[in-house]
Amino acid sequence: MTLSSTPDARFRGCFTAIVTPFTAGGEGIDLERLGEQIGFQAAGGVTGVVLAGTTGESPTLSDREWHTLVEHGVRLAHALGILAVAGTGSNSTAHAVELQRQAAKLGADAALSVSPYYNKPVQEGQYVHFMTQADAAALPVILYNIPGRTGVALTPETVWRLSRHPNVRAIKEATGSLDSAGEICARCPGLALLSGDDSLTLPMASVGGVGCVSVVSNVLPGAVSGLCSAFLGGDWAGALRMHRELLGFARAMFVETNPIPVKAAMKLLGRDAGALRLPMTGATPATVELVGKALQGVVHLMQATGDGAARKTAGASARG
Repeated sequence: MTLSSTPDARFRGCFTAIVTPFTAGGEGIDLERLGEQIGFQAAGGVTGVVLAGTTGESPTLSDREWHTLVEHGVRLAHALGILAVAGTGSNSTAHAVELQRQAAKLGADAALSVSPYYNKPVQEGQYVHFMTQADAAALPVILYNIPGRTGVALTPETVWRLSRHPNVRAIKEATGSLDSAGEICARCPGLALLSGDDSLTLPMASVGGVGCVSVVSNVLPGAVSGLCSAFLGGDWAGALRMHRELLGFARAMFVETNPIPVKAAMKLLGRDAGALRLPMTGATPATVELVGKALQGVVHLMQATGDGAARKTAGASARG
């Protein structure tokens, strides 16, 4: 098998880990709001959206809800010319395989699969888990490495072994380790590395990253897309300026467990993404205050990138 020496060009830039808009009380999915959110992202210039990812509270979705969310999200994203990635991760390999097959049938452009959580499989267990999922359907897989949530990390050695599968095309790296990211980029030149930490998007780009899967871009798609476009275009000075302008807001988005702060920020902006589902609870008053101050600090970015204007037209774009 001949492996590519360059990452797949589709998996570059900003992918938004989109929140799931629930109806009152978290009882269902608000598909109208989903359309508005995807329209907002498309207007902001993102490469794509991740549907039913962990930022989208995927562990609380029933299989029927997952299907509805992905089916509608794929259709909406494609109508607006952006990619749609489906979250297919599970701590059950059989369940992950089934989600992988369903995502392919629903027309997703790729699947984002998080490492099995709680089980804490050894490296061989993770390797077989992801290889089994990659074998299940002809759909690109984006590995998701986030030991802070799953309790176990994919090592660069295991990532290298997985990258030899033709369906494993990218990795969302959220270890917080530039050593890990740099080694993965060096050992797997054909694998697209996407930062899974908003505050590390530019640092990871410096060691070979080609974009991000972002929480911040739920609010600032134009700014985060602009950051990625800057470093991908070789404008490192411009990227550094944007990184510094985004840093305070990025940190504010994680003062409580994600997606609590980002849903609070969207509500403050008049883009209420609905309730959180238990065991997730709403932001505390202190967090709401902190998020409000962080938003004040990026008003100029909203104006400069069009993110504020995009908010006014996103719903019409999505429905049109």
